[in-house]
Amino acid sequence: MNSADPPQSYQITHRRVLAIDVGGSHVKVRVSTRREERQFVSGPDLTAKRMVAGVHKLTGDWTYDAVSIGYPGIVIHGKIMTEPHNLGGGWVGFDFRAAFGRPTRVINDAAMQAIGSYQGGRMLFLGLGTGLGSAMIVDGVVAAMELAHMNYKNGKTYEEYAGERGRRRLGPKKWGRVVNDIVKTLRVAMEADYVVLGGGNARKLKKLPKNARLGNNDFAFLGGFRMWRATASRVPSGGGVVCLT
Repeated sequence: MNSADPPQSYQITHRRVLAIDVGGSHVKVRVSTRREERQFVSGPDLTAKRMVAGVHKLTGDWTYDAVSIGYPGIVIHGKIMTEPHNLGGGWVGFDFRAAFGRPTRVINDAAMQAIGSYQGGRMLFLGLGTGLGSAMIVDGVVAAMELAHMNYKNGKTYEEYAGERGRRRLGPKKWGRVVNDIVKTLRVAMEADYVVLGGGNARKLKKLPKNARLGNNDFAFLGGFRMWRATASRVPSGGGVVCLT
């Protein structure tokens, strides 16, 4: 399968799912019955309330009956546990179901894209964007991780090297070498069969690390749609761990 090809079709319990990918620079949305993607700018002033208002404004002419949200931070059992590093506040404790008026599931954004990228076995997903997202899927079960804020070297974290600020500080060539080393280190540590690199900066790599392939922005939306598939019904609504088998 080509790295840009979406995974095989799947059954969903809700026919029309709105997937929301919340990032440090943009919020992107798509509904499962359409190919069109829409987006608006995010940033350090984007609160949860403003995100919902922006989505409502963008999707006023769309019809959907369930919502999936990929959030750039820690989510446990469908609940946001920490405020985001690169956005505004008001996310912890926010009632998204009430705000959208529909069943809503929240998951870490890297985990949502990982679900859409998964092709079996042990997969490590790394999202190279404003920060560094990470998730692992083993035999169909996905768990988000917070590798970004672990120490990498010289007193700096993985995110400070692999994220956008690291790319600007190091320059494209050195950043590419550092990302290659990080991918190799984490792939070995996590015993992954393969690594999927997503996020806006992944395509800026001149050379892909061994056993790694590029993801696709569509995979985040596909992951959001798959969160409502029938085989995920064993997971508590909004759970942070999703069974894909």
